[in-house]
Amino acid sequence: MEFIKTKTILTKVKYGVSWYGVDYNMNLYRGCSHGCIYCDSRSNCYHIDNFDVPKGKEKALLILEKELSKKSDHGVIGIGSMSDTYNPLEKQYEQTKGALKLISKYNFGVSIDTKSDLILRDIDLLKEINSKNNVIIKFTITTPNDELSKIIEPNVCVSSKRFAAIKKLSDNGIYTGIMLNPILPFITDSEDDIKKIVKLAYESGAKFIHTFMGMTLRDNQRDYYYEKLDIYFKGIKDKYIKYYKSSYNCPVPNYKKLYKVFTDECDKYRILYNMKDIIKAYKKDIKDDEQISLF
Repeated sequence: MEFIKTKTILTKVKYGVSWYGVDYNMNLYRGCSHGCIYCDSRSNCYHIDNFDVPKGKEKALLILEKELSKKSDHGVIGIGSMSDTYNPLEKQYEQTKGALKLISKYNFGVSIDTKSDLILRDIDLLKEINSKNNVIIKFTITTPNDELSKIIEPNVCVSSKRFAAIKKLSDNGIYTGIMLNPILPFITDSEDDIKKIVKLAYESGAKFIHTFMGMTLRDNQRDYYYEKLDIYFKGIKDKYIKYYKSSYNCPVPNYKKLYKVFTDECDKYRILYNMKDIIKAYKKDIKDDEQISLF
């Protein structure tokens, strides 16, 4: 794996109140090999060359420990917003596992975005962190259909394995749910699929599902996505061009009706979907003096 130089790992964020209550953000890898046809991180604004080949960050754990040791606010650290921290190279290099050990050592919380069941390798570390601070795990699931997931997310475990991972994490007391983002217009936006995902979420012990009921498209990301549409979904690209033109935000055409179906199903199964409710449900609001008293 290629390693790139970096001066910092942790970034203090201002959007945490509106995005899962995270206080810091970090990405231990740059780029991602999952090959998802819709990935926003391909956009030119992020300046990631050769996006499909993950790169590590040189001396990442040494830099991270130095930064964690100086923080007085032991908040929640978000991992994986730009690239999945559980890419296949993680099996060998264990940068994420090392980071979780440091997060536990310095009594921080963690919020992880992933599509990979490799996260189950670190379940004991997540339980350890959860005993001292806040933990939330978010699996991206876009379709209940494994065969479709192989097309739109070709190099990562299929949806059924993600549901199984949610079940295991939930059974071990880890607050886990689903990011139903993106929903691909004309591809994954049927009422039946939404109902299936909510039902499977309930059966897997998911505590929440959050969605924007659409997707984003811009510059390089749009070009890549349209190339894949021409290969796997003949004629759909023309619908996108006609309906969305050059828009960045692309809500599904039946947004209001589909969102009502979604919320009705979530209410039926008592699954949270409002961001404020999700944050309130998982946060213990542990103060530093309470953390110290545990030791």
